[in-house]
Amino acid sequence: MAHGTVIHVAPEQPTYAVCVLGTKTQLDVYGSAPQGCTSFGINASPGVVVDVAHRPPTKKNPSGFSKWPLDPGLEVSLRMRAASSSTNDQKVQISYYGPKTDLVQALLYLTGVEISLSTDITRTSKAKATKARKDQRTWTWGPRGQGAILLVNCDKDNLKSSAMDCLDNKVLDREDLQDMSLVTLSTKTPRDFFTNHQLVLHVAKSEMDKVRVFQASWGQQLSECKAILGPQRPSHLLELPGGQHSTDFYVEGLAFPDANFSGLISLTVSLLDMSNPELPNTLVFQDSVTFRVAPWIMTPNTQPAQEVYVCRIFENEDFVKSLTALTKKANCKLTICSLEESMDDQWMQDEIEIGYIQAPHKTMPVVFDSPRNRGLKEFPVKSLLGPEFGYVTRGPQTGGVTDLDSFGNLEVSPPVKVGKKKYPLGRILIGNSSYPRTDSQEMHQALQDFLAAQQVQAPVKLYSDWLFVGHVDEFLSFVPAHKGFRLLLASPRSCFKLFQEQLNEGHGEALLFEGVKKKKQQKIKDILSNKKLRDHNSYVESCIDWNREVLKRELGLTEQDIVDIPQLFKLHSDSTGTLKAEAFFPNMVNMLVLGKYLGIPKPFGPIVNGRCCLEEKVRSLLEPLGLHCTFIDDFYSYHLRHGEVHCGTNVRRQPFPFKWWHMVP
Repeated sequence: MAHGTVIHVAPEQPTYAVCVLGTKTQLDVYGSAPQGCTSFGINASPGVVVDVAHRPPTKKNPSGFSKWPLDPGLEVSLRMRAASSSTNDQKVQISYYGPKTDLVQALLYLTGVEISLSTDITRTSKAKATKARKDQRTWTWGPRGQGAILLVNCDKDNLKSSAMDCLDNKVLDREDLQDMSLVTLSTKTPRDFFTNHQLVLHVAKSEMDKVRVFQASWGQQLSECKAILGPQRPSHLLELPGGQHSTDFYVEGLAFPDANFSGLISLTVSLLDMSNPELPNTLVFQDSVTFRVAPWIMTPNTQPAQEVYVCRIFENEDFVKSLTALTKKANCKLTICSLEESMDDQWMQDEIEIGYIQAPHKTMPVVFDSPRNRGLKEFPVKSLLGPEFGYVTRGPQTGGVTDLDSFGNLEVSPPVKVGKKKYPLGRILIGNSSYPRTDSQEMHQALQDFLAAQQVQAPVKLYSDWLFVGHVDEFLSFVPAHKGFRLLLASPRSCFKLFQEQLNEGHGEALLFEGVKKKKQQKIKDILSNKKLRDHNSYVESCIDWNREVLKRELGLTEQDIVDIPQLFKLHSDSTGTLKAEAFFPNMVNMLVLGKYLGIPKPFGPIVNGRCCLEEKVRSLLEPLGLHCTFIDDFYSYHLRHGEVHCGTNVRRQPFPFKWWHMVP
């Protein structure tokens, strides 16, 4: 509700006050009463509604002349039926009575005015919200929640600009306005009202660097939209004429929710009385609207793919050809980053994560740029940031970055339900160390804080520091299924079981890596008898099993929701001398998911009856789910460089149909 003031009257001289439509103004009858008076009567002009009540309540009486006892529990409030056509055109007369005192009267002259801020608090995407007096200061979650939504204006509609739209203080085109939220100030006053009164629009100083407000010109010329609030400008004196007017403001977000910013911003209009030049201005009335800045949202593999990104590098021509064929099957756009653009950095997954932001009136893709800053560091800014494609980054841009800050270490589950708690937008998954050690790595705190602050995809921490690269996409993936989805986990146990079955059937001589040049081939029987390899994978299995239980607990999964993908790992020392795991053969769980079409690293498994037994096993696991498996040779271009198909690609996916503000974090 908007805030008004309390009116005190004095019998000695008339009192003058302003009442804003839609608000109740308290009238201090008891405190203003002359000494010795025990009751009062009140009479008002037809345009004024008077409410008299006692606490504890006795009964209420509408306007009209009656005698009322004076006591400390007395409450009298006024409200106006309509805005005044002239100053002080409404009157309230208070008559005080006492057993030993003469009748004493006090006169109150009122001016009714309309002053209200309106915006899309009902989240219907209507340009102008109703002027109903709801509590616009409170922002609530859920399908019945209310409160306005603000987008960070993080795209670049002006291609000649070198920065995002939110970094300038101009409105250059209609598209720029579409990234903002409309707020309308409605005023209806006597013609001379603003001779002695002033309206001020303002935000808290702690929020002024998170928001910018433009005032629309009378002629709606974009070049005349003036920035009135923003960094270093927490307030603005409005110059408005008397009479009935409507003034539009466009509001843009400048910052996403983060560790020190909840995402809530309040825009307030204050009415000041400046009729006495010898005194400071008096606050008469305030109205506020509260916005929540829209969070950055990730999309899981189960969302339809719209565009695939890959780098062209030396030695990956065949890989790109295979990817082109796969995207054509999936009816997906393929964008190839040139060798010059990528600076021979092939790890597209590690550089960026593409999500989106959404308000009732608009949805926009936004690339989250990791702080790894290798050869691809210019790609998100130069090739993605533009009209209707936003940008955000976090973390140290120079130094202090580890492998765990790359976005192969950032995944998100499909929507899940954990007990009674629903996560309709899924949960973010990040990899960290199991416990702090001098040689352990973890995702930079600035990244973790940012992801947690978005609230709508509550992050889950997994244990990934046992891996040589350390990314969660090395041991898990999600795929759509006929009913919901499946979690795929790399499984040494499943692989050894498969190889043992092949040995029992007389295929112990079948070779792993057959047909791979300059790679030592290994027989199934030798792999199974390799104690060191068994020990390595026993350790890896324990690490994956730990994550398996975390994922089941935090995502509400059962064993029926999990598919074990046969995979072996090997351990070798990293730069600190610590043993870390990497894939023994191309890591099939590190796949590209494009709807029902899967691009899976070709494992070059043992050939049994003319077919790769690893490929056949994966087909038998995934094709009954309605999925199509395409095995892509990434051995030399990616696998030998400690990555696979997923690491070398990225996908822009369709936003969720579910509106984030309908959930309750």
